[in-house]
Amino acid sequence: MEKDFIIAGFGGQGVLLAGEVLANGFMLDDKKVTWYPSYGAEMRGGTVNCSIVMADEEVSAVQKSHADFIIVLNQASFDRFTPVVRSGGTIIVNTTLAEPVKTRSDINYVFAPITQIAEEKLGNNKISNILALGVLSAASGLISLDTLEKALYNVIPPHRKSLIPKNIEALKLGYEYDLLKV
Repeated sequence: MEKDFIIAGFGGQGVLLAGEVLANGFMLDDKKVTWYPSYGAEMRGGTVNCSIVMADEEVSAVQKSHADFIIVLNQASFDRFTPVVRSGGTIIVNTTLAEPVKTRSDINYVFAPITQIAEEKLGNNKISNILALGVLSAASGLISLDTLEKALYNVIPPHRKSLIPKNIEALKLGYEYDLLKV
């Protein structure tokens, strides 16, 4: 089994960190993984995305023309990456910063006010990226919260370890988001 993921947003939303956590989690689950970042020269505020490929065997290629699961954290990313979702795939849309519009009938949509939940429930919208991973865990069934929690400990640098408990809360909030609301 091989699955392709994209996480996209603007610089400063923690897109690359979320991708690293996801990739590390898959490695903890003994999967073969690639993680490929892509960002504009301006970085903060510019377009940022990363591709993660997870497989049981060798990964066939780093960058794919389509992905099975895509997280988009803003409108520009929704507009750019909706056409890239593989037929039958899933797009997770942060409706705080993107319109909840179904533009295709052959894909699954998960609409969640990710940034709003992070701000209201955690008091910090900078944890939206990790909250989105919790939503992905629930929607995909491909990685557990326990594994993502362990990955946080591996990826978050030593000078930021005090932020791990809040990130774990964000994972759980995302996972517990009622996917049936959409």
